Amino acid sequence: MKNIKYIAAFIICIMAASCKKYLDETPQGVISQADLSSPANTDAMVTAAYSYLGNDHYTYPFSSMWAFGSIRSGDAYKGGGGSGDVVEFNEYETFSTNVVTNGSSDAVFYQLYVGVARANTALQLVEAQDVAAYPQKTEREAELRFLRGHFYFLLKVLFNHIPWIDETIQKSAATYGAISNVALTSDQLWTNIANDFRFASANLPVTQSQVGRATKGAAQAYLAKTLLYQAYTQDDNNNVTGIDQTKLTEVNSYCDSVISSGKYSLDADFADNFLPQDGNSPESVFSIQYSKNDGTPLGRVDFGHCLDYPMNSQYGCCGFHVPSDNLVNAFKTDINGLPEFSTFNNTDVVPTGDYKSETFDPRLDHTAAIPGHPYKYQTALVYDASWARAPQTYGPLLSVKETVAYTDPSFTRFPPFMSSSKDWEIIRYADVLLMKAEALIKMGQESDALPLINMVRQRAMNSTALLKQADGTSTSNYHMDIYKPGVNCTWTNDYAWQALMFERRLEFAMEGYRFFDLVRWGIAADYLNSYFAVETTRTPHLAGAHFTKNRDEYLPISQNQINFSKGLYKQNPGW
Repeated sequence: MKNIKYIAAFIICIMAASCKKYLDETPQGVISQADLSSPANTDAMVTAAYSYLGNDHYTYPFSSMWAFGSIRSGDAYKGGGGSGDVVEFNEYETFSTNVVTNGSSDAVFYQLYVGVARANTALQLVEAQDVAAYPQKTEREAELRFLRGHFYFLLKVLFNHIPWIDETIQKSAATYGAISNVALTSDQLWTNIANDFRFASANLPVTQSQVGRATKGAAQAYLAKTLLYQAYTQDDNNNVTGIDQTKLTEVNSYCDSVISSGKYSLDADFADNFLPQDGNSPESVFSIQYSKNDGTPLGRVDFGHCLDYPMNSQYGCCGFHVPSDNLVNAFKTDINGLPEFSTFNNTDVVPTGDYKSETFDPRLDHTAAIPGHPYKYQTALVYDASWARAPQTYGPLLSVKETVAYTDPSFTRFPPFMSSSKDWEIIRYADVLLMKAEALIKMGQESDALPLINMVRQRAMNSTALLKQADGTSTSNYHMDIYKPGVNCTWTNDYAWQALMFERRLEFAMEGYRFFDLVRWGIAADYLNSYFAVETTRTPHLAGAHFTKNRDEYLPISQNQINFSKGLYKQNPGW
């Protein structure tokens, strides 16, 4: 027994020595704070923050926000294999079936905060650097605050009441869960987001040597966008109660700064915004950069849009994001070549397939894949109704802005899905022009808004070169004009406002932000319930759809997140 005790003691000593040696070793595959504190590694963490811009997934697509901003707006049906295919999106589309346990809502909340966390972690490292060793210090701070502002902007328009976590907060789950989502008012949250973009606009260069980094113009444009949303004041029940004229003045000023910089312009053809070879064109104010064949297993491709391709032999999956009949009808033009504000939806062109008897805005065929029309400008690849996955439910159409031709070098497959490395625009110059026009109209300066709206329309009028059939004839019957007061319209403030709202819809259709326009303007409930009243007669999947005012303007805070905060987070009104 004595010998056994000696042997046990000896083994314990060896184990203790081994454990001590092991604990003294630097763990492999783990990066310490000390490792990250070098200027080179700190700069790498800034790059890591940028990379989260495109880290979305088809179940929570926050690159274009199509699931949150298009299918909730009346511009798109969910699509796919039926209402049960990614059922979370069906809940968004119908509103009446949405629940606080929706997994996509929980995922996008969490993932956007991961983006915030990456920006905050990198900010802590950058702020600790000495400018002599790290000359880019202030510029990188500005870039990171731009990125953080972007992630918070998306969180704000989705959920409204959100916890504000910046780089001064100690990083831990316990700390994060102890910050209330109602500690700041809605207006204070907007101000914090605006302040990130203010810092960025004051400290970013006009031009970056590396494509994809935020610039002064991008920050000024995003600041204008933030202030435009903040200008529409809301009460605690999501009702728009007024418009802050001071904020509108700032919107106008920051848009002017972008315009006068001379760095941006509208692309000659509307199509250029949605073709891979035209990425980072003069119209691109800020875009997400994607890549393939970059050393990663699948590449940094656009996973957020991978469900949106046709169900045919050249592609194969998955038929989501279908333009609504209402949207297609909105591209009709009257005898003067102007939108039919109040009558466009009286007749439905989609079931007829006749795009020659009536006249249309050319942006129709840049936006929707229509049977008999070339797909993605490929005259040898004509879209067929059989390419739709569930035409009996969602009709025969598909969206095309986000997709590419299967022959394009940017196209890639990762069975059963596919996507591309085409860049995706977050802010286009057209948005800057129309944000300024919106501010001017709301300030009673509709005459000054007229040329801005007409610039966007003139470009659309000129964008027919790629909209041809194989025999060279026009794909649809295009007839469009600019607004000419005293000739084809009477340019009052009310008329100008109708023109602005319609122009934003046609210009940015299927790009993911339409729903947020409706909420900002305070018209979401009336607009969408009127839409459902007609559209439910055209498609069975919308039966029972209803927008509940003072509730559905924002997604509910996920029950998972409320549980995480141990009940500290407060639920949004009506949920």
